[in-house]
Amino acid sequence: MLDIKFVKENRGIVEEAIKNKHSKEVNLDELLAVYEERKELRNKLDELNQKRNIAAQNRAVDEGVALKKEVVTVEAKLVDLDKKFMSLMILLPNIPSADTPVGPDESGNKVVRQVGEKPSFAFKPKEHWELGVELDLIDNERAANVSGPRFTYLKGDLALMQFALIQFALEILVNEDTLTKIKNDSGLNISPKPFVPIIPPVFVKPAVMNRMARLEPREERYHTEADDLYLVGSAEHTLGPIHMDEVIPAEKLPIRYAGYSTAFRREAGAASKDTRGIIRMHQFDKLELESFCLPEHSYQEQDFFVAIQEYIMKSLGLPYQVVLICTGDMGGPDHRQFDIETWMPGQNKYRETQTSDLMTSYQSRRLNTRFKKKDEKPDFVHMNDATAIAVGRTLVAIMENNQQADGSIKIPEVLQKYMGKSVIAKQ
Repeated sequence: MLDIKFVKENRGIVEEAIKNKHSKEVNLDELLAVYEERKELRNKLDELNQKRNIAAQNRAVDEGVALKKEVVTVEAKLVDLDKKFMSLMILLPNIPSADTPVGPDESGNKVVRQVGEKPSFAFKPKEHWELGVELDLIDNERAANVSGPRFTYLKGDLALMQFALIQFALEILVNEDTLTKIKNDSGLNISPKPFVPIIPPVFVKPAVMNRMARLEPREERYHTEADDLYLVGSAEHTLGPIHMDEVIPAEKLPIRYAGYSTAFRREAGAASKDTRGIIRMHQFDKLELESFCLPEHSYQEQDFFVAIQEYIMKSLGLPYQVVLICTGDMGGPDHRQFDIETWMPGQNKYRETQTSDLMTSYQSRRLNTRFKKKDEKPDFVHMNDATAIAVGRTLVAIMENNQQADGSIKIPEVLQKYMGKSVIAKQ
């Protein structure tokens, strides 16, 4: 959520963000009128309460009774105005960063850099789902019989590789020496403080999801009516609120978490997209990053997250490109967004494998997550979230980039110690 003072003083910038992000139209005249009326009522309520105190001191009973009735009336109006004000404020999107490209959709995204050489093959490379069936690693057919479409069984060495990926990434994220190297190699002046590993809840209350600005689109969420809970679409959905309604001492920042969980999405609008394999599933696993930092450090914090993502992809030997996402393709809460797109030779194109979102104070204002420096008033932290490992899509990238002429798959060197072998071959 934006600061209403910012909205008042920068109306043109807010209107531009609404237009460029294709956000739901908000009547700013109405919003500002409600704000002013709300402010006047609050002042009136303060005056009435002061008069009540004076009446009580003077033992003016009749005047006190009359003032109390007026207070009740004003408070009722104020409750309605508060609801209306908040309902309008939460529709405003975050302001895009100065370097965010203006564009209508993904066609406006900007490739920042490409890293790594695409593999060349003496044969026609197969898509991951073909390799998965031939090597008995992926079984969508049986999963569909049990759970429906867009579910799968990961089997054998591919299941082992999932846990190898998570262990490999966690060892990076908890190692201050490795993080210091990543920071230094990227020329960043930021703390290399390690991440705290977390296995977060996969259910979240609707009110909390709304405070995260992630409740919509609801048609993409799985909802349990009996308990009125949503299944998360990312570990971020329960990592982000972990400090809601708290004031964090500034000296404890940054606070960084690495959360591993299963995620759930209905993929309601993807009826004909990626129907084979494990690119677009209803259930998938990710290792997500979340951080809370001082406002003056949030840009470098995001750059650090992207550097970590790149370190992981380079270590896995996967060719990728870093993409700066444009206004029409980024989420409403995002201030700046980068995606990592990894080359998939079986599909002959780059596919998104990771994302990194800088929220500034947009989410923390809704969550009431603040920090406090000594002798200063509390202020809102800045929040970043990112994908360290999107397991399914990373497995796809490894399979397609490391396939061999005999149908086997070479295991990336950094994962071999966890799997006890160097190749996945037919049994």
